[in-house]
Amino acid sequence: MSAPSLSLPSAGAATSARMAAGLAALDDPGEWDAFSRRTGTEGEATGGCWESGVVFEGMHCAACALTLEEVLRAEPGVVSASVSAASHRGRVVWREGQTVPSRWMDAVRRAGYQAVPANDALATDRRRAETRRMLWRWLVAGLCMMQVMMYATPAYVSPPGDFTPDMVQLLRWASWVLSLPVLLFSCAPFFANAWRDIRQRRISMDLPVALGMAITFAVSSLGTFEPQGVFGREVYFDSFTMFVFFLLTGRWLELRLRDRTAGALEALLNRLPDTVQRERADGTLERVAVRRLAAGDIIQVLPGEGFPADGEVLAGATLADEALLTGESRPVPRGVGDAVVAGSHNLTAAVRVRVARTGPQTRYAEIVTLMEHAALDKPQLALLADRIARPFLLAVLAAAALACAWWWGRDPGQALMVAVAVLIVTCPCALSLATPAAMLASAGALARRGVLVRRLQALEALAGVDTVVFDKTGTLTRDAFVPGAIRTREGVTVDEALALAAALGRHSLHPVSRALVARARRAGLEAPDPLASTREVPGQGVQGVLTLPVGGSPVGSEVRLGSSAYCGIPPVATDQPAAHLADAQGWMASFELREDVRADARATVQALREAGVEVRLLSGDAPAAVARVAAELGIDQARGGCSPQDKLQALREAQQAGHRVAMVGDGLNDGPVLAGAHVSVAFGRAVPLAQARSDFVVLGEALGAVAQMLHQARRTQSVVRQNLGWAVLYNAVSVPLALAGWMPAWLAGLGMAASSLLVVVNALRLAAVPAEPVPTPGRNT
Repeated sequence: MSAPSLSLPSAGAATSARMAAGLAALDDPGEWDAFSRRTGTEGEATGGCWESGVVFEGMHCAACALTLEEVLRAEPGVVSASVSAASHRGRVVWREGQTVPSRWMDAVRRAGYQAVPANDALATDRRRAETRRMLWRWLVAGLCMMQVMMYATPAYVSPPGDFTPDMVQLLRWASWVLSLPVLLFSCAPFFANAWRDIRQRRISMDLPVALGMAITFAVSSLGTFEPQGVFGREVYFDSFTMFVFFLLTGRWLELRLRDRTAGALEALLNRLPDTVQRERADGTLERVAVRRLAAGDIIQVLPGEGFPADGEVLAGATLADEALLTGESRPVPRGVGDAVVAGSHNLTAAVRVRVARTGPQTRYAEIVTLMEHAALDKPQLALLADRIARPFLLAVLAAAALACAWWWGRDPGQALMVAVAVLIVTCPCALSLATPAAMLASAGALARRGVLVRRLQALEALAGVDTVVFDKTGTLTRDAFVPGAIRTREGVTVDEALALAAALGRHSLHPVSRALVARARRAGLEAPDPLASTREVPGQGVQGVLTLPVGGSPVGSEVRLGSSAYCGIPPVATDQPAAHLADAQGWMASFELREDVRADARATVQALREAGVEVRLLSGDAPAAVARVAAELGIDQARGGCSPQDKLQALREAQQAGHRVAMVGDGLNDGPVLAGAHVSVAFGRAVPLAQARSDFVVLGEALGAVAQMLHQARRTQSVVRQNLGWAVLYNAVSVPLALAGWMPAWLAGLGMAASSLLVVVNALRLAAVPAEPVPTPGRNT
């Protein structure tokens, strides 16, 4: 159950005109990029489609989400619409030329809700104002409840005859007066939403709640006005005020907790500043809106501000916080010539930056799009809850009517209060929140660790995985090589050979050259460059002329670094790739090269095996190289020389054998096998995120994220089961009690609020990913 809308429907034409004018401002195509993006595939198929991210105000349950989807899909020009009841966010795909944002947003407004752009700068202020209004309603309900209870207590504890009829009537009138602020102020959102449902001939969870409030107050008022009438035996102002107080308590806490569970997406969306200082042609600065920036602009970013675009530092040095974008938890230094990314934060000093990419072209925009899509994704259990929401609510109304009819012959007042208890206690808020609340909390926790969840359903699938298949290059190993053994000819020391190779390597951008330079730097062999006339032959090697004698080679000798053919020497027998160094005398040294296995690869494989998961390796590299990496990491099943079709075939064979398989690859080269796996994970360091065909995208370098994801998925599945079990148990116990007349309205309200709150609080346990071993299947976390 989520927080209700606290904005009453507009009452006058002037208000409607102002709202329409505000929506019309969004019809300017120059504003669309701020909250929408062109959809390539749909655009090609339908002729110019935009996908807009919006936040809906006034919704509070799964039935509201279904209503909004129906309203939007019925609007001409809207291709599709998806709304999440848990995050209150939606995605609307619409055709340019057939509709504009103001039209479908106005359709939402006519349905009793409000749609605002997801990146609306005032959204946070509106949410705070909503929280304050709810807090005031809660305080009024609490204060009046305490006073009403003070007047009602004597009727419960005093012996019969202690109070005269006049005194009893006076206490009833005092309770009625104190209940009026609760009815008119604290209950206003519930009645407004219920009236909206009646006008739209729809049903949501606020309709039975508002009906229960109205019946309780009406029955108690009739008992106050006509103490000798059919309803005069007892009044229920105490139950009424307590019920409202408990319900508002639950909804206010849920509102706060929902903001926390969706905090990762909110934090990411709010990382761009609204304005930035841009340099004019004369060197002076002007403050402009971020959306006005273009590639080539020079901007100044002050300490504490966010970088509004991707670019290059021209002047200054600072530390940048890129945690939500790259998974790097520590601030990273950024100086002249370094790249900065949109959405990161400048921490220590002002810097001048040349803008390279803005808006949808930035990696930040790709990450935001992925997270928005994930927040709107509906797991299978959530889809089931959405489908049964309306039939369940209709069943609730029918059950309340039947209970009232059954009790009416004994006591009409008691019959109506039994109906009220049934209306309240059977509200399916906890059931509708059980799955999405846990999924969103888990996705937010993984996002803070640098893992983007593209489909929430993938968390369900990952929890059941029993086999993980890794690609080798770029996944278990880095793209670069690491020098291994060094062999030299007689008279040449290892340090001399490595220093000369590094000197040649500084004039090349080849990965082998960079690896040799790094090895020499770690060995402390950096020295003045002893070469002249250096030249690189792409794909073969680099050569130069000595200006100093090295290893017996005189000044003026030509030296070469590269393949044996380039160096003019016979092939050297070795079972690993190698680079060679040669001079005029012939072979000088050989540097064996081995793949740079990630530091946490072995620990990750071990953690997965301890969790009961089988680990396999499939690679297109030579079988010998694949076998060496598998032996180093302790992987028993490994195959090399695999084409993409071979990998896909091996994956299908494992699936046919009954295994649930997760594939971990680079996101592009492994596209077919990633698409065929039950769950797919891509490392997105150099991958265009919109093209990464995977369920999860790891932004950082840590391979251990795979084990953490499995841990988190199993914890999520456990919490979902707990939530569903609690929701079913709550209804199984409460409904019979309410039908039997053993549950007063105030207790029904307390149970309803507590059940929904318990579901959200339980889901909130997933907001942090603990650093502990992956639990084995079946372990209840």
